[in-house]
Amino acid sequence: MDYYLSVLKYPYWKKILAAVMLALFVLNLQSTPAAAKKVKAKVILYVPHDNRPISDKQTAAVAEKAGVVVKVPPEQLLGNRTAPGDPDGLYQWVIDNARDADAAVISSDAFLYGSLVTSRKHDIDRNTVLKRTDHFASIHKSYPNLPIYVFSSIMRTPKNAAASGTEEPSYYQTYGDSIFQYTALLDKDISQGLTNNEEKQMLQFRQNIPRNVMDDWMSRRRKNFDANKSLIELTRNNIINYLVIGCDDNAPLSQTHNERVMLSNVAQGLSSDKFLIAPGVDEMGLLLITRAINKIYSSAPFVAIAYADGYGGATIPSYSDEPIDNSVRSEISLVGGRPTSSIKGASMILLVNTNVSGTTYEASEDVNSAYPRANTNSFINMVQNYLNAKIPVAIGDIAFSNGADNALMDTLLKKDLLFRLNSYAGWNTATNSTGWAVAQGLLSLRMSPENKNQLLVTRYVDDWVYQANVRQTIARMLNIFPGRGTKLSLGDKTGPAQTDAEEMVQIFLEKHMPFLGINSVKIDFPWDRLFESDIQISQNPDEFTKRFFKSYK
Repeated sequence: MDYYLSVLKYPYWKKILAAVMLALFVLNLQSTPAAAKKVKAKVILYVPHDNRPISDKQTAAVAEKAGVVVKVPPEQLLGNRTAPGDPDGLYQWVIDNARDADAAVISSDAFLYGSLVTSRKHDIDRNTVLKRTDHFASIHKSYPNLPIYVFSSIMRTPKNAAASGTEEPSYYQTYGDSIFQYTALLDKDISQGLTNNEEKQMLQFRQNIPRNVMDDWMSRRRKNFDANKSLIELTRNNIINYLVIGCDDNAPLSQTHNERVMLSNVAQGLSSDKFLIAPGVDEMGLLLITRAINKIYSSAPFVAIAYADGYGGATIPSYSDEPIDNSVRSEISLVGGRPTSSIKGASMILLVNTNVSGTTYEASEDVNSAYPRANTNSFINMVQNYLNAKIPVAIGDIAFSNGADNALMDTLLKKDLLFRLNSYAGWNTATNSTGWAVAQGLLSLRMSPENKNQLLVTRYVDDWVYQANVRQTIARMLNIFPGRGTKLSLGDKTGPAQTDAEEMVQIFLEKHMPFLGINSVKIDFPWDRLFESDIQISQNPDEFTKRFFKSYK
């Protein structure tokens, strides 16, 4: 995201600017020719699981603003929504670039299948998939001193056709609900046992699914399960330095949860310093990059945790199979940190915004208004108290899935707290948000105030302005746009959707954050749907003039 903060238009920024200028003045006074010698930046190779902005360039940007060089493969090697990446090309890219690298963070889904989406729909034979796991051993053999950090996934089990989007085999549109219900009961039968009525329901759901459909769906999962077993053994044999397996779009009873239990048994004996299974996937790349940086600098920070009033840490969010406090503690451990309930000695505190009821709503629901809910003000008071005590604060905003909490953001803005934070995330699933907040928060401690605040602007524009507000409005307007298309496949409606979204983001920023001085906005939908947006903003009103020809109106 391209922008330059208009610091003098916002009272708090005057203090930041003065502090930065003073620091530069003192540094110049103390500099000597020897001290001026440039230190070589650390280099991390990063293979994302696809080319979405959040997976790819936004992840890299966080580490880069912390002073690390992040090398990412060329666009043509990465997978997207419809086309797989190039697994063999990605492997060769790592081999070609590893000589000067200090660590490698690699998506196994990209290495084995081409991308995360491809892992759900491919027809690659089992032997080829398992043979590609040998690529990690080849990298280790060629560069034995290169730490290799790998993030994999257990395939998701969407609850229905709508939840699957278009990222599952086409038959999921017809049989997705029955597949989920059948495998949820199957998981319950294994873990808890079924009542007579549930046994009848399970049989009925199974009969609703054609045999060839179930065989296809399960055969792909078996390949993925075997690949994860192979990765676990590579970790046990010290080929992979650290492996995290993410549970993609999970539920307490599901095929994903069942496979998590089985893989946990396979991994018995592996220490938490080498292996983890946790909810989520899209945040894993940034979490592992943060771990790599902490290991490079021999840092093991304490991170304190606190929750909003109500269910708090006991909340089991949508798309997860465990209490959020379990996930948060795992994420802190994943980055090489140490979770704690005490602020004493902590480098940062993560404050998690949950609903009193323990329910995670969708950002598109009417309840997501700017009107404070039962625990909004008490949460804000907690944020303010820690900031006033000069404790770095990160916020994981999980009251709603797929967008920010409007009441929280509006109150943070009114109380002049938005840019006093070190980190914020409120996008997609709960663990996506808490994981991102932890990683960006810890890396922000290595950043200049300007770099820290630029990353905050990225999250505010994406998570609050666009995901929680503009996207919802555009989705409701699609029917009046000319041409054919839907929110899941924009088609002819892409141009009108871009034009109106750009105008709405501009108006929102002018109304709520005029101090940023944003005069132009550019939005692209790289996956031909509303959910993934690539947003650029600028103070230059002519920055994106060529893209702003609004012909459809």
